[in-house]
Amino acid sequence: PGSGLPPCFLCPGHLSFVPCLVGFDVAKTGDARIGFVGFPSVGKSTLLSNLAGVYSEVAAYEFTTLTTVPGVIRYKGAKIQLLDLPGIIEGAKDGKGRGRQVIAVARTCNLILIVLDVLKPLGHKKIIENELEGFGIRLNSKPPNIGFKKKDKGGINLTATCPQSELDTETVKSILAEYKIHNADVTLRSDATADDLIDVVEGNRVYIPCIYVLNKIDQISIEELDIIYKVPHCVPISAHHRWNFDDLLEKIWDYLQLVRIYTKPKGQLPDYTSPVVLPYSKTTVEDFCMKIHKNLIKDFKYALVWGSSVKHNPQKVGKDHTLEDEDVIQIVKK
Repeated sequence: PGSGLPPCFLCPGHLSFVPCLVGFDVAKTGDARIGFVGFPSVGKSTLLSNLAGVYSEVAAYEFTTLTTVPGVIRYKGAKIQLLDLPGIIEGAKDGKGRGRQVIAVARTCNLILIVLDVLKPLGHKKIIENELEGFGIRLNSKPPNIGFKKKDKGGINLTATCPQSELDTETVKSILAEYKIHNADVTLRSDATADDLIDVVEGNRVYIPCIYVLNKIDQISIEELDIIYKVPHCVPISAHHRWNFDDLLEKIWDYLQLVRIYTKPKGQLPDYTSPVVLPYSKTTVEDFCMKIHKNLIKDFKYALVWGSSVKHNPQKVGKDHTLEDEDVIQIVKK
């Protein structure tokens, strides 16, 4: 006690005290989860504490953050969970450091912020990307447009709906043979690479948007800053001076693609203070009902919707209607 270390437990193998690694699997709360990934001492903890006001132990020596520290910010009505993932170091995917647990948490995020030191960004960026790639996390890319279905007999059937520059029947057969798959239907709907096919066959890839946050811009010139601004997916900031946080939050909002739906109780004005926030891929009236309570869909009769998703206000819609950002909805029960 009083040492500042996490709670300890007795290690039965060595009969010595080892720090207990607490706090790893943080429960998912709020409408979206963002993971901060970066090398030790790039300013992740400073950025997190200045964004969320969460106390994450900040010190000028490396490896201060030993556990994932959750913080929550409210932005445009949405509750966004921020996780400071301890420094990913080279070789994390090979089990070095605490990388394995960190990357397991990173896979559950809706957005990853890779925090880089503006004075040495490229080397660090490459290493972190390789670590994440090795764990099946694909940054800023969409799942390959490939249909893949195993079957019991009939060999490998390849159908391509557009010209292919890399894959032909022989290549596809040899890739699938590596996985001991000899009977399958493969449909290539875009010009695909061998890596794309492997991703689809393995099936455990996650596709997560990513923003590169270049910290410590107080240490570079205006000319250098102009160049950085042209790099895709990048936001230059100074976590210490709180410079350019507005830009960062705006970009986070764009990348999360959240949809806010306001509720309107019968005979009352809409409640604009606490929207129901849905992910961009799940915005039907049924998704909205499920988010509030799963029993709501059982009693559902129809909904009245005001906003950009309907032709006239209000419009009577069924449960398959797709809602748009800042629509207002009133559910009518049976």
